[in-house]
Amino acid sequence: MSAAPWQREWQTAIREPAELIDALKLDPALVTPARRAAEGFELRVPRAFLERIEPGNPRDPLLQQVLPVDLETGTPPDFVKDPVGDGASLQNGGVIHKYHGRALLIATGACAINCRYCFRRHFPYAEANASTGQWRNALAYLQGDTSLHEVILSGGDPLSLADRRLSALAEALQAIPHLRRLRIHSRLPVVLPSRVDDDLLAWLAGGRLTPVMVIHANHPNELDDRVGAAMRRLQAAGVRLFNQTVLLRDINDDAGVLAELSERLFSIGVQPYYLHLLDRVEGAGHFEVDERRACQVMQALASQLPGYLLPRLVREVAGEPWKVPIDWSGGC
Repeated sequence: MSAAPWQREWQTAIREPAELIDALKLDPALVTPARRAAEGFELRVPRAFLERIEPGNPRDPLLQQVLPVDLETGTPPDFVKDPVGDGASLQNGGVIHKYHGRALLIATGACAINCRYCFRRHFPYAEANASTGQWRNALAYLQGDTSLHEVILSGGDPLSLADRRLSALAEALQAIPHLRRLRIHSRLPVVLPSRVDDDLLAWLAGGRLTPVMVIHANHPNELDDRVGAAMRRLQAAGVRLFNQTVLLRDINDDAGVLAELSERLFSIGVQPYYLHLLDRVEGAGHFEVDERRACQVMQALASQLPGYLLPRLVREVAGEPWKVPIDWSGGC
């Protein structure tokens, strides 16, 4: 079976720091520290995403999300490998069950892009993957808990899997009577919009479960015309679309940037959903925006946007039964 166009695009992703730095006409002195940092968490950048990065600009907000830097090796002591307590909530079969009514399947460890702030950059995917054994253990867990109404496919990125595998999984999930919704958490429609094709829409929107997709965009420059077209296809197929953003220092910790992001998202049919404070994962300390600054940004953002375009400022705290909202109205 021949590879789909999106798979061929993915296979040509840049994985060598020197190639990325040369393609963007950046200072060759960046290569050595990038290689050093990539030893702990490899570089991966699809060319569709590369095209949105400004050549010659080392401070480009998209570049900073993907370029390995030496700061990753000097993590503060309160940054840890599992900042959100995934390990404590992990069930047999790659299921993470933290919140009432919904459970998350670690569908794969693969991603189309390796974001340097990724909270699962140290996750033991080889040991905790729901796709092992053709999903049997995960499906048995979901079948056995009738309080569950929603299943979330995450990873890695679930849309990095082939549609034939995802279609078989979706069919099995539809057969579990107490499930109502199928939610996908994915960055692929943003970084590799060719992933939204006929085969994807057929299994995602063609079944009994209400389809929901939560995409991940942090900056308005990520949302080019190809991404807009992909979102409109998903919306036309009946997929409910939401976006979650991570607040990142010197990338989007600015009300003007976030306002433009919300406006662009809404214009392509995506509802702004969460603005996450950074999960304190080892290797990402240089991205953190402190809570006081986050509240200042939210206050400024609220003065620029109608309420329905305002994302909810939250932090994930290990052991809590929900995302913890941050009350920014009083300035924190």
